[in-house]
Amino acid sequence: MISTTVDVGASLLLLAPVRGLSSDAVAVGSALDGFRPEAIGAGVAPEELAGLVQYFGDVPAEPVVPLAVTELSEVRGLTRFGEVQVPNPAFLAALAWGRSAGVAVAALDPGEEEAATLFTENIGYVELVRRTVREHRLGRSPPTPSSADEFALRWEGSIGGGRGSRRLAGARDDHLVREARRLTEGRGRLVVIVDRERYDSVRERLSGPAPPGR
Repeated sequence: MISTTVDVGASLLLLAPVRGLSSDAVAVGSALDGFRPEAIGAGVAPEELAGLVQYFGDVPAEPVVPLAVTELSEVRGLTRFGEVQVPNPAFLAALAWGRSAGVAVAALDPGEEEAATLFTENIGYVELVRRTVREHRLGRSPPTPSSADEFALRWEGSIGGGRGSRRLAGARDDHLVREARRLTEGRGRLVVIVDRERYDSVRERLSGPAPPGR
């Protein structure tokens, strides 16, 4: 996991664990213990966060999580670097820490309706076909880098390398940063957690002027 602290009028600790890696989820918990934020922002949609709370929060038994072929390939590729959990254990660790500390965890990504609008605005037919082809190719032959960090970057780069996909990712990160800045209001310490491949983009946006609203 990599991290940095950004001054956005409040002290914001940006954490970027590798999606699914159990050891990075442990590191998230340790970082929260050390930083003691007043709020936590998670790079997930509100609907996804609600599902994590409902089905994987303080419950006696967790449900079985079905995986698409590409998701299964990603998990298999990542197991070379340690134990892998689904759904993303970093966000589950944040929710567990929030429950124990009485700190709210907020979803920072667009909701389903806005996400669908952003997808339509940025992903045309040709790009959609190319993304599908890249996903199938990646599912058959996942990358074999020397570290989990590099695996996460190459995985996302293989799928989201098209121009429209990059615009879509940027629009999602703009939304996240706007919501993170709102979350700092009236607070002095905030943690934002995003998947590793989003770290550079989110850090750059947090360090610059606030992205324009839609």
